[in-house]
Amino acid sequence: MNWYQYNLENLARKLDVNMDLGLSSKQAEERLKKLGYNELEEGKSVSLLLLFFRQFQDFMVIVLLAATLISGLLGEYVDAIAIMAIVFLNAVLGFFQEQKAEKSLAKLKELSAPQAEVLRSGIWEKVHSRELVVGDIVKVTSGDRVSADLRLLTVSGLEVEESSLTGESLPVLKQTKELKEGNVELGDQVNMVFSGTLVTRGSGVGVVVGTGMKTAMGQIASLLVQTSRMPTPLERKLAELGKILIVTALLLTAFVVIAGVYRGHPLYEMFLAGVSLAVAAIPEGLPAIVTVALSLGVQRMIKKKAIVRKLSAVETLGCASVICSDKTGTMTENQMTVKQVSTIDEHFYVTGEGYDPYGAFFDGRNQEVKLGDIPAISRMLLYGSLCNHARVVNKEDRYVVDGDPTEGALRVAGWKAGVTEESLAEWEITYEIPFDSDRKRMSVVVEHRSGERLIIVKGAPDVLLPRSTSVYSSEGQRPLMQKDAQVVESKIGNMADQALRTIAICYKPLKKGQSYNDFELEKDLTFIGVTGIIDPPRKEVKRAIEECHQAGIKTVMITGDHAKTARAIARDLELMPENGQVVEGSKLSAMNDDQLEAIIDETYVFARVTPQHKLRIVQAFQKQGHVVAMTGDGVNDAPAIKASDIGISMGQSGTDVAKEASSLVLLDDNFATIRSAIQEGRNIYENIRKFIRYLLASNVGEILVMLFAMLLALPLPLVPVQILWVNLVTDGLPAMALGLDRSEGDVMKRSPRSPKEGIFARGLGFKIISRGFMIGIVTLIAFIMAYQGDPERLLYAQTIAFSTLVVAQLIHVFDCRSERSVFARNPFSNLYLIGAVLSSLLLMLVVIYYDPLHPIFHTMDVPLRDWIFITGLGAVPTFLWGFSKK
Repeated sequence: MNWYQYNLENLARKLDVNMDLGLSSKQAEERLKKLGYNELEEGKSVSLLLLFFRQFQDFMVIVLLAATLISGLLGEYVDAIAIMAIVFLNAVLGFFQEQKAEKSLAKLKELSAPQAEVLRSGIWEKVHSRELVVGDIVKVTSGDRVSADLRLLTVSGLEVEESSLTGESLPVLKQTKELKEGNVELGDQVNMVFSGTLVTRGSGVGVVVGTGMKTAMGQIASLLVQTSRMPTPLERKLAELGKILIVTALLLTAFVVIAGVYRGHPLYEMFLAGVSLAVAAIPEGLPAIVTVALSLGVQRMIKKKAIVRKLSAVETLGCASVICSDKTGTMTENQMTVKQVSTIDEHFYVTGEGYDPYGAFFDGRNQEVKLGDIPAISRMLLYGSLCNHARVVNKEDRYVVDGDPTEGALRVAGWKAGVTEESLAEWEITYEIPFDSDRKRMSVVVEHRSGERLIIVKGAPDVLLPRSTSVYSSEGQRPLMQKDAQVVESKIGNMADQALRTIAICYKPLKKGQSYNDFELEKDLTFIGVTGIIDPPRKEVKRAIEECHQAGIKTVMITGDHAKTARAIARDLELMPENGQVVEGSKLSAMNDDQLEAIIDETYVFARVTPQHKLRIVQAFQKQGHVVAMTGDGVNDAPAIKASDIGISMGQSGTDVAKEASSLVLLDDNFATIRSAIQEGRNIYENIRKFIRYLLASNVGEILVMLFAMLLALPLPLVPVQILWVNLVTDGLPAMALGLDRSEGDVMKRSPRSPKEGIFARGLGFKIISRGFMIGIVTLIAFIMAYQGDPERLLYAQTIAFSTLVVAQLIHVFDCRSERSVFARNPFSNLYLIGAVLSSLLLMLVVIYYDPLHPIFHTMDVPLRDWIFITGLGAVPTFLWGFSKK
């Protein structure tokens, strides 16, 4: 359809939508059922059956199946069936682990999907972009990624970058008038915006005319690159570890087989034992367990209001040594309130909190004043309400802002001064120059119904004052003198000392019909006054900064506010030490990279900075060896977010571009959530180390008991089916439970982990070898003491060795919960682990005491008195080291 040719009346009729109210929820639901979700079709997902059969692709499993076939051909049907059953159960466990990981990742993808602002039944609300339907009225603004094809209804300085469709990198200025020509190319359809393109400037409202595969992007979907999930650095390290373990296991297995045959054991028996050992030595479930641990940790982060967009960020979080954080909304409440208003010769204090529209104005003697007698203040607050996109609405008996909080504060101050919706309706906005973080100002051209025309500019006082040539005082308009500028600067400084953010309001009369360019519009202004706005620090941030400090993480505040305001907030939050530096953007611009690196470690606040400065700040910290987390919300923040080690975007105020560049999205825009995410990231990594320690120590013990038995010319302490059973039940369930362990109390009191740290760092390799050695020794001692050199006692001795090995590993799992000692943590603080251990013990007892399983697992009933002996020996490896560390 050539939607660009439709006028608005025909468009509304064709799409069956009320352009003022949008679709109703019922209409949207019906269209969604009929047309489907607004998403591009993806390749077919892997079937569950194929996912199950993938579990048999592992090299060692294939070898084991071959050995099972040989066993069957030799007539050992019981062993063959038992081994097949265990391999099948192992595949089932791996299948469910992978399926859970895939579901978790799919859930993450859904949660991190972009949102769109939609008009439904006259109310603007945010919905997932995939739920957009044809006929929806959608608002787009600077930084948004367009979610569907839209025919534009209104625009305000709207520019869109459409290179993903047209290849043209320059933004396109949009309009609303219908085009008469036919067959207009995409790049020339200036009254349309298309799915996947980027709004670089201004704002607009459009009606959805195409979704999903019906969009322009959908029609050329073959040009889109479907990205697959890349393995995280930790997963790559574990893959390399797996290769090393395979080679080691094969060499040890060959040695065991050769030694066994040399000692007189049958070749077939030793071959099967060797293969079983190899399978036991290689924790083939480790990658799946790691993925599950990562995804479960990510789910916990979601509950703490943090969405992880890239799994690699989970590992990197534990290495963070610097957090560069925005002030407004992240460290503060983002509930702005105008507390002071000041003109060149008047200064008043404003009562009221938040967005509640009730309050009054008082002079320096604490006397309430009526603003009708003070035209400068009245004019300033009227103009501040006109140069404004925010709406203050009452939701559930609570006033909230729909739009920018600073603009909301100005609207509320206007209400308190008597600026009504009726008085605002007398003015019409005819042109807008949107706010830009580089320009630090916003301008609107307005016309009164009486014919008066002027431009209103609001923004940073230090930007607007140099653009002003006159001042509006109690006596009316007069030229701006040098002493006037000094008075204004003094007032700004006083407000900043009180942690108030300052916004200046200026204007300039315009001649009707005369055209201006943007530069001419915003010069020779008349300066009216300044508002002082407070954004109180969040109560939880101060403690979060202290905990980050204890964790060896430096917190740096980055803000566009005045340096004095930033310093006051930083001191209130105890973010900055006595000798900490505050660097302003102008000073930062004058520095070269070497000078910035020289002072970066002593700097705690960067004030009056632009988004371009953020990239330099990140790179300077990185050159000093820091792992940097950087927050941002705007389009221009994206380079710094992407360049940082952990890019963090704001879920509420952040643009889609910032979110796409980030690794982590804060749903509540709260600094304390960053601290929680870092704690969770550290805990996930520590949990992965725990089950690596448990699995490998258990495997070392299994190999050594067999190896030592061969060297001592003893019978096999364990038969292959027993080893496989231990590998599945005793190793698998507790390892998974370790992945659910909560963090230790001191996890945020340790220094950040080095990104170069290996998996076996901090003595983990020694712990694996030493505990594995002891598990192997006590199992062998149990076997020798039960066997006593009597072949008739072999079955009994193998059952005792099997029981001792299982008990030793299940006790050892509690030692793995802490780097310090088995006594360092309450064993009942992880109920999942208690359940896994009890389940493994119960299954072991079934294998030992259930008569039909005796011939399969080569076990027999064990007298109750022997369990004291088994438990005592099994506890030795853990408690020997535990008491030595206590």
